[in-house]
Amino acid sequence: MHKEKLSIIIPVYNEEANITPLHEEISAVCKREGHEFEVIVVDDGSTDRTGEIARTLKPVKYIRFRRNFGQTAAMDAGIKHATGELLVTMDGDRQNDPTDIPRLIAYLNESGLDVVSGWRKDRKDTFMKHFVSRGANLLRRMIINDGIHDSGCSLKVYRKECFEGINLYGEMHRFIPALLKIRVFAVGEMVVSHRTRTAGKTKYNWKRTMKGFIDMLAIRFWTRFSTRPLHLFGTLGLIFIFLSLVTGVFTLIDFLQGMEISETALPVLTTFLFLGGLQMFFTGLISDILMRSYYESGDSPGYYNIRETVENP
Repeated sequence: MHKEKLSIIIPVYNEEANITPLHEEISAVCKREGHEFEVIVVDDGSTDRTGEIARTLKPVKYIRFRRNFGQTAAMDAGIKHATGELLVTMDGDRQNDPTDIPRLIAYLNESGLDVVSGWRKDRKDTFMKHFVSRGANLLRRMIINDGIHDSGCSLKVYRKECFEGINLYGEMHRFIPALLKIRVFAVGEMVVSHRTRTAGKTKYNWKRTMKGFIDMLAIRFWTRFSTRPLHLFGTLGLIFIFLSLVTGVFTLIDFLQGMEISETALPVLTTFLFLGGLQMFFTGLISDILMRSYYESGDSPGYYNIRETVENP
């Protein structure tokens, strides 16, 4: 039976105590299962000995950023450097269990899926982190409803073709299943283990939560209006113009009745609604043109900078 080549992508930031044992666990699992594999460690500007240690591991493809650009950027860089048929993403803090990888791959192949996302049903986190995550997941289901219980779980398996023409930015690594559903890829999930962090410190804070919420709204826009933004902005523009006509009629009636319309807010409101409606409509037209250009080019500018790449076979 053919065993797919795996690319294990691990974004890390100050994980000097975790990177070696995690690499050993991954190597042991892949060798036991008979997979050809590569381990891609993307160092997101670590200030400890993470880079010094990671570059000595074998096998490893070590990518180092010039500064901290964030987990999404690190994941995007890892994906673009991957050569495997299947891509596995996971955290570098050892809370994801590498022994779950064969189970995820088996489920992917047996169910004919393109993506399998891990679901940390029994999380080993602090109360506050657990509470914030629950709230974020509730909001996510309300706004984008991608059918995934735990999109924040980094342990996922993808087919390589899922990322053709895709660039990740912001905090969008959490919403990759939603992005791929837009492209009509088959997405599923499976319960995975979640281990207690034994070394290092968590990198999550309120800033990442806020960025994630904003990106969630962006995903909602992409889900509904990515191909035709004119449907959103054009509709709003027409509504504004219609309201301006209504207020304009009332303004005209007041004028014909001899009222001093300069003393009312109706002329200003009519002008505001009409100009606002035109602006909305033309924004939709321009966005539509930009979207068409985006889809035809398939490219977007990079926003992170790789300092070096080291490959140890």
